[in-house]
Amino acid sequence: MIWMEKLIKNMLSLEKKTAVITGGSSGIGAATALLFARLGANIIILDINKDQGEKTAAQIRENGLKARFMACDVTCEADCMKIARNLESEFQHLDILFNNAGVIVRKSVTHLQEAEWDAVIDVSLKGAFLLSKHLIPLMKEKGGAIVNTGSGWSLKAGDNAAAYCAAKAGVLNLTRSMAIDYGKYNIRVNCVCPGDTDTDLLRSEARQLGEDETKFLQDASDRPLGRMGTPNDIALSVLFLVSPMSAWVSGTSLLVDGGGMA
Repeated sequence: MIWMEKLIKNMLSLEKKTAVITGGSSGIGAATALLFARLGANIIILDINKDQGEKTAAQIRENGLKARFMACDVTCEADCMKIARNLESEFQHLDILFNNAGVIVRKSVTHLQEAEWDAVIDVSLKGAFLLSKHLIPLMKEKGGAIVNTGSGWSLKAGDNAAAYCAAKAGVLNLTRSMAIDYGKYNIRVNCVCPGDTDTDLLRSEARQLGEDETKFLQDASDRPLGRMGTPNDIALSVLFLVSPMSAWVSGTSLLVDGGGMA
């Protein structure tokens, strides 16, 4: 059984790996950063929320793990280029990119303001494009893994979320396109599609819709497994997609929603 233990350890280990996580200051991003750090990765948290980003990185380091925060607006190409230059100077190679940053506006097309549409599309879709554009060159020599955060609404639409549904559907097809283009460099690209997950983002939806938060969260738990997801549920799925356990998985989506879509 010793060989089995070694195999499992090797499959889960992220030792000597460098991972960039956007939207990493809280929620799914923060949970993934902590999990990856516990498995040995050197974590780079990117976010526009400097105070929370620094706090999250410091909390990870308190456990003797490796993490740092770098301020980055993923919708700004200059910021993404700066991150790429800094990483190339320090690490030369990047192993993991988790394009996780996102925002949501719960409105239909006729109620959306243009600025709201732009914000949702830019953070989720343009942000994944820009950061991938400038960080993929750091993966080409040795290969790597990219995970983009989609949604259950990448696969089907929901009410009063036109921009979000459009952005997340775009993220899924962007994932497929990137997998085709960069597979020859042994870069795997996949999309994790969470269902309702207990984060500040989900709670903000209740406020936007003018609904009672407690009832909103109860409704979100109405699925076969009887509960909402947790950030750690999604983090474990992302781990699968970046680990050797999924060595021949690329260009696909992993729906993680407690059976909700079923």
